[in-house]
Amino acid sequence: MIAVTVNGERRELAPGTTLADLVASLEQAPQALATAVNGDFVAREARAQCVLKDGDAVFTFQPITGG
Repeated sequence: MIAVTVNGERRELAPGTTLADLVASLEQAPQALATAVNGDFVAREARAQCVLKDGDAVFTFQPITGG
């Protein structure tokens, strides 16, 4: 298992878990969330290629739009 922090809470995940896997396991719709790993924004289309590593800090948030 690897340990990551998701929005400040520790979670244990299987090695090889991608950001897309993690987001899909959350209680919010994946398309409604923006994501960052270790402070770097990760676009929705890049989540499947972002393999999480032990110690990563993941943040999810709702994007703000406006004019």
